[in-house]
Amino acid sequence: MTSHIASQPGIFSAADAASLITILSDFKTTASFEEGRYVVPRCLPSELGDASFRRDYGLKYALYGGSMANGISSAALVEALAGAGMMGFFGAAGTPFHKVEEAIDRMSVSLAGKPFGFNMIHSPSEPEREMAVSELYIKKGVRLVEASAYLGVTLPLVRYRVAGIRRAADGSIETPNRVIGKVSRVEVAEKFFSPPPDKMLAELVVRGDITQEQAALASNIPVAQDVTAEADSGGHTDNRPAITLLPTIAALRDRMAEKYSYPFPLRVGLGGGIATPQSAAGAFCMGAAYLVTGSVNQACRESGTSDAVRQILAEAGQADVMMAPAADMFEMGVRVQVLKRGTMFAMRAQKLYELYKSCPSLEAVPADDRVKIENEWFRLSFEEVWARTAEFFEGRDKAQLERARRDPKHRMALVFRWYLSQTSRWPINGDAERKLDYQVWAGPALGAFNEWTKGTFLAAPSAREAALVNLNLLCGAAYFTRLGALRAQGAAVPPRAAQFAPKTYDELAALAA
Repeated sequence: MTSHIASQPGIFSAADAASLITILSDFKTTASFEEGRYVVPRCLPSELGDASFRRDYGLKYALYGGSMANGISSAALVEALAGAGMMGFFGAAGTPFHKVEEAIDRMSVSLAGKPFGFNMIHSPSEPEREMAVSELYIKKGVRLVEASAYLGVTLPLVRYRVAGIRRAADGSIETPNRVIGKVSRVEVAEKFFSPPPDKMLAELVVRGDITQEQAALASNIPVAQDVTAEADSGGHTDNRPAITLLPTIAALRDRMAEKYSYPFPLRVGLGGGIATPQSAAGAFCMGAAYLVTGSVNQACRESGTSDAVRQILAEAGQADVMMAPAADMFEMGVRVQVLKRGTMFAMRAQKLYELYKSCPSLEAVPADDRVKIENEWFRLSFEEVWARTAEFFEGRDKAQLERARRDPKHRMALVFRWYLSQTSRWPINGDAERKLDYQVWAGPALGAFNEWTKGTFLAAPSAREAALVNLNLLCGAAYFTRLGALRAQGAAVPPRAAQFAPKTYDELAALAA
């Protein structure tokens, strides 16, 4: 296609915007302007990202929905993404075992032949549970996990990764189970790109989980071929800026590929902040092999949260988030990013952490603080919460109870963690009486998404479907990639042409066919 819409060489007037939008939206066609002086190559959404990533996982698009704990990344959400040529991970962290098994059984049937995965989260305070999750996945034939919140490689993760490893007929090493690591630190990414530690492989041999031959094979594969650089995201996050984190992890990838000479490429994707067409395009332009979306998916109809939360998410701005102590790593001071709009959770959780650091036991909590916590926050006495906590760990991890009986400070931590864990369940259940205590994981990307959709049909929570939202991001990324190519050649583009409004399924189908 050749166009002469520019009134001056390389300069498009405001009147050219409509024609320019039409041309740039024709992703399948290479466009040229002024007798070929400026060329915009074809760019389909299905061509963005790393082709080997799409091929290896059987995807049309290089994008997946990241796991969100407590089943917020629900089976329905995973199914919706898989049905649209993408992939999703069920949020198994914090979800009862029987619910995880139900999700595995359901998706093994509903998504037979399509890619999907489950979350595996680092559990430093409950290593036995992490191993139980690993064993469950191996038993049930889950072939892909997203490993999140890891501070290093653990035995349960290695156990999952190397289960069933074997030598193929052609001499290559086959690994039935795959891991995608989600990290925000170079030192952790290095461990994922490295082979499993020899010490852990030796321990698995002693346990009888693998043979000596399998251990030898495992020393030639990385824990994860794919690592997601997790920037400023909801939930567990180090608030890293994507624009510096992705190239840093990518540079590490290249060093590790040279060091180990794996017979396949190592890949780096990007998550955290992917919420607008521009951010998606920027990630691909920086070299992301794939994208990971999160906060925008929680706001969709298929997520495993309540309509009340979806409404709150739809009203959030970029500044309506803050950091708060994490329930699963409370004693370590690890923090998660949550909504602060309409809830007192973050401030209350921070106060509990300060009391934990300054007091040796529950009995040492100042009287005024104790009255406020028991009457307004917990709505139960410390003794009543401890009774419930003890009953919970009686059937889950008795070692926690034994330690609490010996260590009053640990008992205090478990009581405070009760509140932190409940606050993430009350919003999922839509408990209106507990709205001030809602713990809703979200990053600033959500505010950017709301700004982009303001005044459009996607502003309504009821219209937000996971496939529709993510397809819009991908098609918008293709549009801005083409626009960027034009700008890179020195062309001046009118501001109105630098916009990609949300589109319906029919409109997207016409663009991305």
